[in-house]
Amino acid sequence: MDYSLPERADKLAAEYVLGTLRGRARRRFENLLPAHPELRRAVSRWHDTLVPLAASVPPLAPAAHVWRRIEERLFDRPSTPAATTSVSSTRPWWRSSAAWRVLGVVAGLSLLLLIALHLTPGAEQPPVVVVMSQTSGPPSFVASVAGDGRSMVLSPLGGVTVDGGHELELWQLTEQGLTRSLGLVSAHRSTEVLRKRLLKDTLGFALSLEPRGGSTIGVPSGQIVSTGRLRGSSAAK
Repeated sequence: MDYSLPERADKLAAEYVLGTLRGRARRRFENLLPAHPELRRAVSRWHDTLVPLAASVPPLAPAAHVWRRIEERLFDRPSTPAATTSVSSTRPWWRSSAAWRVLGVVAGLSLLLLIALHLTPGAEQPPVVVVMSQTSGPPSFVASVAGDGRSMVLSPLGGVTVDGGHELELWQLTEQGLTRSLGLVSAHRSTEVLRKRLLKDTLGFALSLEPRGGSTIGVPSGQIVSTGRLRGSSAAK
């Protein structure tokens, strides 16, 4: 799933805040939040928009005759003359402020339900996770690639240090033995990479230590500090 697209992130965040995103999908969404700034921003926007709606609805206690009607329906109790008199002496329901508050709550809930139904996304391809590490070393980066191959979030795990005169450059390793530069990335924070066909004919990814500005020859010119391979083959889309 391409979480970098604002429209898709907005739909998922709305479902998450409304509570209609459930089960494994909700847990996967929560696990992806730390690595996807756009998702966190969307969740914050929807939280600020929807949560005040619930707080704005005042508590409403049902009238006595309403409780009597409920008891009659649930426990098959006949109405008493007193109850009948009480009901008949009440004002028409449409002139009751309580009735209008109930209608307001129902309308608000109906609106939220329509939003949830409209925003429910269709089936999406799961992300592809690639763990990158140094040779015979612990994992140093993790790459989460959208299932459609249009975006990636690269997050550092530690273990790779870069001095002031160098930068890290990310490379796509293809089945044809070629390397494609995906740009410079940070060694200290998550980097979002937006490209088309990140999974097309891809064997894996590599990070090289390059001079400031990156390699000038189209291939890694410095030390390869971390690599990660897709399981099996590219399984390209």
